[in-house]
Amino acid sequence: MDHPNQSSESGQWSAQVANWAIKWRWLVLGLSFIVAFGAGYGGQFLAFNDDYHVFFSEDNPQLLAFDALQNKYSKDDNVFIVIEPKNGEVFTRETLALVEELTDSAWQTPYSSRVDALTNFQHTSALEDDLYVEDLVENAMEKSDEELLRIKQIATKEPLLVHRLVDPEGSLTAINITVKLPGESIDEGVQISTYVRNMVDQFEAKHPEYNTYMSGMVMLSGAFREASEKDFGTLMPLMFLIIIITMLLATRSVSGTFATLLVIILSIMTAMGIAGWMGIKLTPPSASAITIIMTLAVADSVHVLISLIQKMREGFAKREAIVESLRLNLMPVFITSLTTVIGFMTLNFSEAPPFRDLGNITAIGMTAAFVFSILTLPALMAILPLKVTPKETIKRLTFMDRLGDFVVQNNKRLLWITSLVIIGFSALLVRNELNDEFVKYFDDGVQFRSDTDYISQKLTGIYTVEFSLGAGESGGINNPEYLASLNQFETWLNDQPEVIHVNSYVEISKRVNKSMHGDSLQYYRVPVEREEAAQFLLLYEMSLPFGLDLNNQINVDKSETRLIATVENMSSKEMIAFSERAENWLVDNSPTYMHTHGISPTLMFSHLGMRQINSMISSSILAILLISLVLMFALRSFKYGALSLIPNITPITVGFGVWALTYGQINTGVAIVFGMTLGIIVDDTVHFISKYLRAVREYGMSPQEAVKYAFSTVGKALIITTLVLVSGFVVLAQSQFGMNAGMARITVIIISLALVIDFLLVPALLLAINRDKGPEPSGQLSPSLAKS
Repeated sequence: MDHPNQSSESGQWSAQVANWAIKWRWLVLGLSFIVAFGAGYGGQFLAFNDDYHVFFSEDNPQLLAFDALQNKYSKDDNVFIVIEPKNGEVFTRETLALVEELTDSAWQTPYSSRVDALTNFQHTSALEDDLYVEDLVENAMEKSDEELLRIKQIATKEPLLVHRLVDPEGSLTAINITVKLPGESIDEGVQISTYVRNMVDQFEAKHPEYNTYMSGMVMLSGAFREASEKDFGTLMPLMFLIIIITMLLATRSVSGTFATLLVIILSIMTAMGIAGWMGIKLTPPSASAITIIMTLAVADSVHVLISLIQKMREGFAKREAIVESLRLNLMPVFITSLTTVIGFMTLNFSEAPPFRDLGNITAIGMTAAFVFSILTLPALMAILPLKVTPKETIKRLTFMDRLGDFVVQNNKRLLWITSLVIIGFSALLVRNELNDEFVKYFDDGVQFRSDTDYISQKLTGIYTVEFSLGAGESGGINNPEYLASLNQFETWLNDQPEVIHVNSYVEISKRVNKSMHGDSLQYYRVPVEREEAAQFLLLYEMSLPFGLDLNNQINVDKSETRLIATVENMSSKEMIAFSERAENWLVDNSPTYMHTHGISPTLMFSHLGMRQINSMISSSILAILLISLVLMFALRSFKYGALSLIPNITPITVGFGVWALTYGQINTGVAIVFGMTLGIIVDDTVHFISKYLRAVREYGMSPQEAVKYAFSTVGKALIITTLVLVSGFVVLAQSQFGMNAGMARITVIIISLALVIDFLLVPALLLAINRDKGPEPSGQLSPSLAKS
């Protein structure tokens, strides 16, 4: 049941707030600066965390499994450097000598624990009963043509090298630097990438006849930082420029534009400062909070300023216009700010901590923006000069008036048409496919992405699936049955179309067995005697140089070995399916002690997307319930609160339907959009319905007149706020970080659809549920009603 007098009571309270802000304007302004600068002081504690592990919560099962695997063996965070001679020939004296030189320099990389290259590959050979394990290439400049040919033949036929450190044609080669990060400083990755980049830059400067490319997990982390730094340098200035232009065009007021910018700056200072006090570390997703706050803070200010200017054009004095503007907008702005905060707070259910930080920072910023918009903005406008030309006495039909007439006259037809369109596009959302390839988090302009794509095309992939395969007992890896099963698993993997390379201990076992039998090819197989296999392994390990041992493949008590399958770039769904297929093969074809699960950073990101969607579904349901309760309370009506859910949910379902037709893939960033946008798009609905109800409750208008009143009073502001929101997210869509860009693109679609639905469907729904409340008048509103 509606309560007509409560709207006026809230209006009186809003007027009191406005009068207080105007009376104590200098105090309000001073306190605003004190609060913002006090909070902003915490910004000194902000730091950027570019470690890819930050995307996973501490209890993430895939992360726990991956950390357990890395603790069992050596950690494999790495930098992968590819060297490509422009003449297309690796196996020359000059190129191999440069690889040797670069390999030596790579050992100086901070926190490096291992460097693998073509030149230091531990090749085995036999002389009578002696086993020789030595670098494949040493002193390359002294090699004869025959020796170079022999090296090429060995390298291009060695399973542990081909499609890993050299291509079959011998046209390019790679150096893999394994690092062990102590985790004592968030700058460890920066130290590594800085050293490696300098080393490679110096190499290219001295040897322009070579191209180099870099990838690996350390460079992935560095790409996160680089993408954010580029966004800071380009997107923020562009967003400020868009806001200035939009506000000048919308308000035709320098004072109003300046006041809006001040509100934005104070809101950002407060949000980022409090984030610093809270110890939040910036990541590409959480850093985008600045652009989002800038965008959403404008929406609050626009409603206050547009109403203020409208009232001054109607003849109100500036002070009276400020009071009336706040009387009309304080409650709707409060509700839209509250629902936006609720929407972003639901990101705390996200499986990825950076998105939780994004939600919390934005929620803080929106709270600050609301306070500054309803206190600081009126106080500042009371101080600053504001000239507004009075409106002509003769009422002229505006675009909003004409749109209102059209909607009222065609409401039944619009109800059916919009409903059918909504149902049709919403049905398409199931066609979206989950895909969380971390390489595609970056656009082609990011060096990490372009280099990794080239490496995947020419040499090897960056995506892997790892298996820790138990042998059932200490020393069990020397059991011939275990080695045979391991060999069968490797063979099966190599037969899979997705697999590029398999790195397994069984290849070492077969090669050493061959060398210990006079390098006879018929002995290129796993040993048939356990004691023999153990002796061969011991002899081989004793011959390895420091830093190139087997700790990255064999655990301490020799009860497990690590197998790494390098695979082609594929979608999250395909990656998970491949891993499950391999796990099922082990169950069907190997002893119980070898049964295990695949794990790797690639799989971690693949599962993250799945878990993210599930968590966002539950959080979105909670957001819908909370926002519904807020709207029912704010609108003083169960009926209108329930009705408002339709235009608040349908833009999202239709938006994902449109997304299925355009992009069709959902990553971790896109998955958070439902809850996030739900709070944003409530803005249009609340302002439209609140103006409709004010016309009905306070002015006694018929439903048809009330709809026209809503169009004439708030229509322009809704268009401007939508333009600002769309502009802000269009800017964010230019981010070089794919998660942010994808999130922004679908948000643009949803916000745009929300305005269309609020202008076409909402009036039709309002008239449909109030058809018995008076005849439909023709023409425009009377001047007295329009002025109200």
